[in-house]
Amino acid sequence: MSITVRPARTSDIKEIRKFIDEYAAGRRLLTKETVTLYESVQEFTVAQINNEVVGCGALHVLWEDLAEVRTLAVSESVRGKGVGHAILGEIIERARQVGVKRIFCLTFETDFFGRHGFVEIQGTPVAPEVYTELLRSYDSGVAEFLDLESVKPNTLGNTRMLLTL
Repeated sequence: MSITVRPARTSDIKEIRKFIDEYAAGRRLLTKETVTLYESVQEFTVAQINNEVVGCGALHVLWEDLAEVRTLAVSESVRGKGVGHAILGEIIERARQVGVKRIFCLTFETDFFGRHGFVEIQGTPVAPEVYTELLRSYDSGVAEFLDLESVKPNTLGNTRMLLTL
């Protein structure tokens, strides 16, 4: 089984939508509007096996040195076969390429992310002036990162983790 990881294309959004719907139904991911997926297609990476999209994940930049792993989902048929690791590895490499030094995630899969060096965090690990700037964002992921009262308890009850590159 050979896994190919590549940047997502607009033609992949229908498959990404299926993963999100499946995971959101199990309360493992937040749902997203399809228009938002198209608007952020350049953030997504997909994994393929035999030309079939079997997983996805996104890197969303929050600040100069900070990004978030979003929407990491793998087809149930290939879970445990390294697809998620391949996607996350590519996302981490992409973060390095764009100059990000820290990657944040909200997850139930703490063991999985822990194997990639993510550690659980409390509080908000940014300078006060950056915190003030981030407060201006309308993005719910930024609100989760900032640990704002408006998202407490956090939407899904998952764990906040951070990787320092």
